[in-house]
Amino acid sequence: MLPLDDDPPLAPLAPRAPVHLPWTLRLREMVLSYLPLLLMALLALATWWLVKNTPGAPATSQERVLRHEPDYLMQGFRLQRFAATGELRMEIEGTQMRHYPDTDTFEIDEVRLRSLGEDGSVLRATARRALSDGKGTQVQLLGAAQVVREAPDGGAPVQVRSEFLRVFTEEQRVQTDQPVQVLQGSNDIRAAGVDYDHRSGVARYQGPARARFDPPGRRR
Repeated sequence: MLPLDDDPPLAPLAPRAPVHLPWTLRLREMVLSYLPLLLMALLALATWWLVKNTPGAPATSQERVLRHEPDYLMQGFRLQRFAATGELRMEIEGTQMRHYPDTDTFEIDEVRLRSLGEDGSVLRATARRALSDGKGTQVQLLGAAQVVREAPDGGAPVQVRSEFLRVFTEEQRVQTDQPVQVLQGSNDIRAAGVDYDHRSGVARYQGPARARFDPPGRRR
């Protein structure tokens, strides 16, 4: 047996010739290696496009409330409100009415109002413009405002005139903090304001007042 260290050295391996792949295969391998990066870029581009082209959220109801704009209007209208028993309690007419949903109020031009009390009394009011709550229980009359309260017993009506009057139809009260004239028969009272309660027949005048009362024998 020959000694191990006398074995002849191994011949070096011959270099392998480079393998030349077709260009289609090389293109496919390049595309596959960059595919995750391309997908991420496309996803980012699609996300940006969606954010840019998605319409904004509609305005909330609270934002719409901030805009004092009428949601509908009526021309040459007449509104009536009845009691639970079916009796007519109030009637409002005007040339135009606008409803504002933010405050649930009505704005009426050339208003004419008629309110009937349970005792048979009638309240009539006119003005160039009026603001009323949704139920018509509180009406503000503006411009040449006049309220006439007719008594059911045939007595002299009470007339209240001012540039501004606030009428509480159910309470049968008329208030103003502006110069006012109150007439009943030949009696004439002028003051800086008034709070008139027809149920009690009491009128509280504000500021300096001037009154003229005719004796009963001279009243017409």
